[in-house]
Amino acid sequence: MAAGAELGNGPGMTGVEAIGTGRVWRPYTQMATAPPPLRIARGEGASLYDEAGRRYIDAISSWWVTLHGHAQPRIAAAIARQARELEQVIFAACTHRPAEALAERLVALLPAGLTRVFYSDDGSTAVEVALKMALQYWANRGRPERQRLIALEHAYHGDTTAAMAVSAPSYFTAPFSPWLFPVARAHTAYCHRCPVGRRRESCHIECLGRLQELLAAHAAETAAVIVEPLLQGAGGMIVQPAEFLAGVRRLCDEFGVLLIADEVLTGFGRTGTMFACEQAGIAPDIICLSKGLTGGFLPMAATACREEIFAAFLSEDRRRTFFHGHSFTANPLGCAAALASLEVFEQEAVWERIAAIAAAHRRHLQALRSHPRVADVRQAGTVAAIELRDRDGAPDYLAEIGPRLTRFYLERGVLLRPLGNVVYVLPPYAIEPRDLEFVWQTIQDSLEAAA
Repeated sequence: MAAGAELGNGPGMTGVEAIGTGRVWRPYTQMATAPPPLRIARGEGASLYDEAGRRYIDAISSWWVTLHGHAQPRIAAAIARQARELEQVIFAACTHRPAEALAERLVALLPAGLTRVFYSDDGSTAVEVALKMALQYWANRGRPERQRLIALEHAYHGDTTAAMAVSAPSYFTAPFSPWLFPVARAHTAYCHRCPVGRRRESCHIECLGRLQELLAAHAAETAAVIVEPLLQGAGGMIVQPAEFLAGVRRLCDEFGVLLIADEVLTGFGRTGTMFACEQAGIAPDIICLSKGLTGGFLPMAATACREEIFAAFLSEDRRRTFFHGHSFTANPLGCAAALASLEVFEQEAVWERIAAIAAAHRRHLQALRSHPRVADVRQAGTVAAIELRDRDGAPDYLAEIGPRLTRFYLERGVLLRPLGNVVYVLPPYAIEPRDLEFVWQTIQDSLEAAA
């Protein structure tokens, strides 16, 4: 499609064919007018290839999970070796070296004080573990009244029940609202749409005031505050100042409340440091990890906590046990993949790649800042976002522009999935500079077409 062509009215996507009567129910695709799915046959680096051989640049890390690139040889080999030795064992009665080695490696990398690692399956379960851990911690300490949870506006923490409850009310959670427990909601630092009417260049993070009010009134019955540090993903790739996160930590300390950091998206270099919390100079009491944990190869999650929290569950009284477990907890294949991913960080030029991606993002965002279709640009390390001006000016996951842009990008051979009217780029670290330039040129062309 030539630049300037009308979005959504071009020819059909080359190499994309219907899948007939396939019985797979894919997420977010129940529209009668939705295009047929790409039938992906293989991947390499930042490239995906469909069954017709057409190449697509994966500019969103396949839902934010692919860290070092598709089919990364070191990780693939580690999984194969582990599969020949031990593929799975119950972790309630047993242990194994990959799980122990991974816990040791994570504790060495995590913010100071996070010393105990609990494994689960994915980001949503990592959050469920963290919430249950926080609630039972207070119960085990003789404070069962501390049941209140505080979360942020625009939050998204997963699709399981408790994770939906602490997520902001949205299209994702509306059908299940009768099942969700009440959660107190504090302001987030959405600087483009400041909840307290300030301008970032002159503000003093006044948006923390709402959290301070909630804690001042309800700290005695509050168990924890949960945040996505620095970057709220599904809520619109909202980037917070580091001072906001530091302020949340300060308030939790002041009122004696646990802080849970959901780093499912932000962990393992996405925001420019290994963990986003580092940029605010803080350590949470509990941290949630997944997505990039295994380099994107296998589903796996980890929830790490401070020693004091772990100690509250140690007792000869079995009623104090943390009764939570998953069939595939600490799966040896996932542990092997995660260990290999950390080896890639150590033995390859990963941080140089991260810095190069971040620099390219800054350059292109600056060039687009004054575009008439652009309302705001924002960045956190390797994550760049462009909020487009839509009809009513407000961000909306179901904005019609999103699917039209998706089709435009796929026709160009770029896999991007805007969050409504927020276009974001979140590539694997292995992306070639020329491919990243092509992604940005494609976005530029789409804005011209939309204009």
